[in-house]
Amino acid sequence: MYDLYIANKNYSSWSLRPWVLLRAHDIAFEEKFVPFLEGSSYETFRQFSPTGLVPCLVDGSTTVWDSLAICEYVAEDHPQVWPADRAARAWARSASAEMHSGFGALRSVCGMNVGVRVLLHTVSDAVQRDLDRLDELWSDGLHQFNGPWLAGPTFSVADAFFAPVVFRLQTYGLELGRAAMDYASRLLGHPAMQQWYAEGVAETIRDEPHDAEIPEVGTLIEDLRAV
Repeated sequence: MYDLYIANKNYSSWSLRPWVLLRAHDIAFEEKFVPFLEGSSYETFRQFSPTGLVPCLVDGSTTVWDSLAICEYVAEDHPQVWPADRAARAWARSASAEMHSGFGALRSVCGMNVGVRVLLHTVSDAVQRDLDRLDELWSDGLHQFNGPWLAGPTFSVADAFFAPVVFRLQTYGLELGRAAMDYASRLLGHPAMQQWYAEGVAETIRDEPHDAEIPEVGTLIEDLRAV
């Protein structure tokens, strides 16, 4: 069985990606929760991750320490995590890689914080470009492969990679086009996403650097996290 090391569900967007993929496909794993620490988590995380970062998957003597690499590793035993159709699979791989390396403005301004609701002071041109591309990309996949998921009828790595984005849309009240927002609602309603969200808002551990970003970008209008 895989061991998957993750950090706080409220904050850790990278941890969410392989976690939700495994849950969505009922692939067995043992969750190893190691919270972000005050100051730096590097030395603690280095005990299981060569980079001192999460997520990290351990399978016997094999360690995989990047979210996309984890998904590809899992796919070798569970090919259903990618679409069966070759064209859909190529699209899903491209979309996942684009998310892995792109959308920097959106990720920088709108950090993942699932249990709060924030009104942004402003939506910069850079963030708007990311939102426009997101709308275009999601609409393209849904149109080409007929949904309900980004690359067809089955939840895939592509959906897992955009899972943190739909939490960001919810947290910051961001809007896309109708097809993209309908997709975001479906993804938020997925049982694995619902489980992550419930466990995220139930956490009482706070990561101050993440929370300190809120007043820099917007106004906190609701905090739904457990006290």
